[in-house]
Amino acid sequence: MRKGDAAMADRVQALADVAKERGIRIGLAESLTCGLLASSIGKGSDAENWFAGGVVAYQTEVKESVLGLTPGTDPCSAACAEQLAAGVGALLEVDVAVSTTGVGGPDPQDGHEPGTVYLGWSTAAGEGHRRYAFDGDPERVLEQTVDAAIDLLEELVTGMPRAT
Repeated sequence: MRKGDAAMADRVQALADVAKERGIRIGLAESLTCGLLASSIGKGSDAENWFAGGVVAYQTEVKESVLGLTPGTDPCSAACAEQLAAGVGALLEVDVAVSTTGVGGPDPQDGHEPGTVYLGWSTAAGEGHRRYAFDGDPERVLEQTVDAAIDLLEELVTGMPRAT
């Protein structure tokens, strides 16, 4: 077991417990993380009751046709992150949707430095994003992105009222 795996499992289980207790369904749109986030949170107990699923949309065309990204939107941007979250939220009819997008590295892409990451979210209360500048090789950037997305999910789910 890698260092931190037990702590991650505990965090995912805490997220699962709150989502189940409140009847909140979660969905994901992943670009940068290519399914790593879904793989991590899907390990929470009774995931079939609170984790609706996710869409891995790496190509821009898929982001546009499946998740409703406005053509011409910078794929490494706040606007993209918010649109992906809103798109997957509507597609999966969930209470909380989170998206990941950015540049993992090791090289810059389209004028964005490696480690530039945006997380988007969408709930009935609205949409938003967070921007990060992570360090390290591509694997480390992805690990940090998954960790930050789980933090965001915990924050969103904990702050929501029980679903009706």
